[in-house]
Amino acid sequence: MTATLPRPLAPALAPDSRLRAAARRHGPVLAVFGALKLVGFCSFMYLLSAAGDYRGKDPRFGGGAHAWDVLATWDGWWYQQIALHGYDPKLVPVPGATGMITLEGNSAAFFPLYPALIRMTSAVTGLGSYGAGLLVSILASFAAALGVYAVAERFGGRRAGFAAAGLWAVWPGSGVEWAVYSDSLYVALAVWACYAALTHRWLAAGVLTFAAGLNRPTAAALIAALAVAALLAVRRGEDGVGRPLFALALAPLGLLGYLLWVGDRMGDLGGYFKLQSGAWAHRFDYGSQTLDVLRSVPVGRFGDYLFAYPYADMIGVGVVLLAVTLLPLLIRLRPPAVLVVYTILTLALVLGSQQIFANVSRYLLPCFPLFLPLAAALRRLSLPMLCTVLGVAALASGSYAGYALFELGVP
Repeated sequence: MTATLPRPLAPALAPDSRLRAAARRHGPVLAVFGALKLVGFCSFMYLLSAAGDYRGKDPRFGGGAHAWDVLATWDGWWYQQIALHGYDPKLVPVPGATGMITLEGNSAAFFPLYPALIRMTSAVTGLGSYGAGLLVSILASFAAALGVYAVAERFGGRRAGFAAAGLWAVWPGSGVEWAVYSDSLYVALAVWACYAALTHRWLAAGVLTFAAGLNRPTAAALIAALAVAALLAVRRGEDGVGRPLFALALAPLGLLGYLLWVGDRMGDLGGYFKLQSGAWAHRFDYGSQTLDVLRSVPVGRFGDYLFAYPYADMIGVGVVLLAVTLLPLLIRLRPPAVLVVYTILTLALVLGSQQIFANVSRYLLPCFPLFLPLAAALRRLSLPMLCTVLGVAALASGSYAGYALFELGVP
């Protein structure tokens, strides 16, 4: 009898080989996304410089000595203050106030993960809070682009993935992706959490959703979507019971933990929501404010609803109509439940809230599954035509996604 020698194992790829393979696979996606963002960013900076209105505005509210200072105003100012000085949660009444704004603004309205990363990045790199915040946002935007690509590639192939990543670069509201804002970080966490659920990586999905809950309150939609996905996995018995249920248990702890901490510090467990309502007039009104805007803006009645910013509101109405149109097209593709539930609940949370409507294009940035039907259509274009379409949109995004948001509205 002749002995059979065992077949040698295939050699593992060396680290440099894995790096080259990753660069070949993901490098073009990052390059396309970066080029589109750079075009939009330069267009935004040009419009700011040409108009020059920022020079006469308060440095906290859309102003500054240089055009790029605008990127760290509004919410960006609050995030920097938290990174530099931490939190001091309070409910402080405005003396004599009787209208909607009855409380002083407080940093506790802003979730902690992004400012914590600003502080950490500043300590490691030596950058100030502005530079550190911008660096975190830019890196997170590239991570989000890769995630959007990965999700879209599963449904429409590589060309659809490219198109979806390009849409993330030029989507209405994308001006905050390269600014001292937490939106890029949230989308990066949300898209990779959804991808982890799609690929049955339950621990990663739970950890990413936990982190998303430390970044934005709308993570409630992501938590619910992951819960549905985990329960369906348990019902099907495809991944056992322990891992999906562990993800389900871990996912809400970030959001709940921060809300409870703020409530405890304020001496009122509902303190976060009272602060949002009393200091920013931001509360869930079951869509009343959105309906007021949708009835008023198309007929030019900008004084018939709260917080009117005509140009930015017109863009917001267009974004809402686009989202409502794309939702049934997304459902028609029959994507997994995690994407459908996440998208529907994010839309419900955003459109069901009273807020400055000019922000809606930014608040709907996390609805990345809506890119899928558009990406499926755009993949039919040749690569040069696809780049042309996205390039023109990137150039225009300097106005509709940047200038309109920061200078003609309140982001």
